[in-house]
Amino acid sequence: MVAGEASNQVPEKVEIQLRKGVLEYCVLALLRNGPKYGVELLKDLQETVLATSQGTVYPLLSRLRRDELVVTTWQESSTGPPRRYYELTDAGRTALEAFTGLWPAYRDTVDDLLSPPAGRQHNP
Repeated sequence: MVAGEASNQVPEKVEIQLRKGVLEYCVLALLRNGPKYGVELLKDLQETVLATSQGTVYPLLSRLRRDELVVTTWQESSTGPPRRYYELTDAGRTALEAFTGLWPAYRDTVDDLLSPPAGRQHNP
């Protein structure tokens, strides 16, 4: 590995870990207002810093279904084959509400820890 390669991988690794920690709940949040099919969810995520691939979203959706946080239905499409729509279950809504309640404290704590202490400057 070249010396610069390791430092280039650090931001990517951090971003991957952050995405892994919140992606499930962001998908649940995207379903909060009603069912969506996989490609819709993928497009919604790709418009954000949470941009991801089918290889990440579809296994996540399968896991959410196995964990009974979402249910699926097939619906005909006027533009192609039938689509699998994902919809929150009561357990999915409960999980989303729990995350929504916990998130501000986590966010604020991380923001506080990352902010330099007041009145003290960083000297490299």
